[in-house]
Amino acid sequence: MKTIYDIQQFLKKYGTIIYIGDREADLELMAAELKELYDSQLIDVKDYQSSILILRTEIQNLKERKNRQKR
Repeated sequence: MKTIYDIQQFLKKYGTIIYIGDREADLELMAAELKELYDSQLIDVKDYQSSILILRTEIQNLKERKNRQKR
């Protein structure tokens, strides 16, 4: 997986569609769902790690953008 879109499509295979309307909340919910799938041993460690890395990077980027806008 390389993009957020890839993660969304991956989660769709497990019947999970996430859209709250708040980008950061969506990403955090995706991370939580991936953790549940991993803990349940439904996905392998490679998929879990790559997905979480992408999500954490995007969450961090969003937070940095918000901080820059506040200044």
